[in-house]
Amino acid sequence: VQLQASGGGLVQSGGSLRLSCAASGGTFSRYALGWIRQAPGKEREFVALIGWSTGATYYADSVKGRFTISRDNAKNTVYLQMNSLNVEDTAVYYCAADSFGMVRAGNAAYWGQGTQVTVSS
Repeated sequence: VQLQASGGGLVQSGGSLRLSCAASGGTFSRYALGWIRQAPGKEREFVALIGWSTGATYYADSVKGRFTISRDNAKNTVYLQMNSLNVEDTAVYYCAADSFGMVRAGNAAYWGQGTQVTVSS
């Protein structure tokens, strides 16, 4: 399984970005795909995940109501729409795939390269 993340960038506080994670090389029906972020000097933090076949979603409390995770099965791509960004959202964002629990715990078997999100005040 290969995961390719994209869409990061620099945005002002209050702005929006959409991240994409293109998946290939496997069958994803049993997986959950999600996003984990890591800010400088901090631990990795779960952000959101979606069940590939069910579409069930789960969010960290810190992003509920601001971030939306979705998927396009035809394109094997998961998206993270991030609205109302603030400086605390600044981090490298990684997409990950595994079971629901493993992605939620940040211990997924498959990881994409990170994409930097920087929010300026």
